[in-house]
Amino acid sequence: MTVTQAHMTMQQVWDQQSVWSQSANKLKRSVETARSRSLASAVAAGVLGTAAAQTMGWSSRLGTALAFVAALAAGMSPVLALRASPGRMSDWIRTRAVSEALKGEVYTFLAGVGPYEDRETRAALLTERAGRFRLAASDLVRHTAGIAAEARTLPPVVGIDTYIDLRLRHQIDTYYRPKAALMQRKVELFSKVELAFGAAGALLAATAGTFAVGGLAAWSGVVASVSIAVTAHGIAQRYAYQQLEFLRTAEELQQLLDGWRAETAPSTEATGTFVSKCEHVISIQNEAWMIRWTVG
Repeated sequence: MTVTQAHMTMQQVWDQQSVWSQSANKLKRSVETARSRSLASAVAAGVLGTAAAQTMGWSSRLGTALAFVAALAAGMSPVLALRASPGRMSDWIRTRAVSEALKGEVYTFLAGVGPYEDRETRAALLTERAGRFRLAASDLVRHTAGIAAEARTLPPVVGIDTYIDLRLRHQIDTYYRPKAALMQRKVELFSKVELAFGAAGALLAATAGTFAVGGLAAWSGVVASVSIAVTAHGIAQRYAYQQLEFLRTAEELQQLLDGWRAETAPSTEATGTFVSKCEHVISIQNEAWMIRWTVG
């Protein structure tokens, strides 16, 4: 196998990874957009329905219009949520898993360790293993239709040192830890929003009861309903779970790196095992996501 042929094989798999990665991103956006729009429709239905009831007395035309829009929003909410069904979420996560598996194979190939030590057979092996991943997800190929590979050069990985810098450290420092911090901020934001809605609902109920303001009692119920919807949205997004998974994966990879640095003269076999363990930790995170997002 010539150097040119090996490079062409790597580039081909790298392009395939780009297509699967873009497909996963597209599916993720569709799921998140569907959830956000469903939440917005549910909130609009509650707010506009109450507004319609309270304006009907002095403007039947406005009240009727608000009631119509509220009914439309209520009907659209479950329809919009269909694009965030468990099946679509499973497609998203499985597509991401294929993307990450292909990426892991390319980095392992470039590092020249493990199954890719033999320069004569490693290109054919890469083709075979990459094909196996795509075959296992053949039912997802429909999501890749019409998506072209991005123009990207191969990662400049040559050996274990550059693998550590460009794959392992990059995953820890620029992906898992920042993602964990982002999820933490979202958890805190949703906690504050829930607290604010709870306080607003209590204030409206107390004001309506104390000063006999009938209209406020209805809005207290709306606020409670919106609070429940926002809480359900936050639970569905699994921000706390995602934070935990990102932190756990970053810590496991860091421990592997610390253990590797403690090695004085690692053998070729030990180097291959180290890379294999790193890629296994990354792949396990994808499997854990699939279980968590598609089962309850």
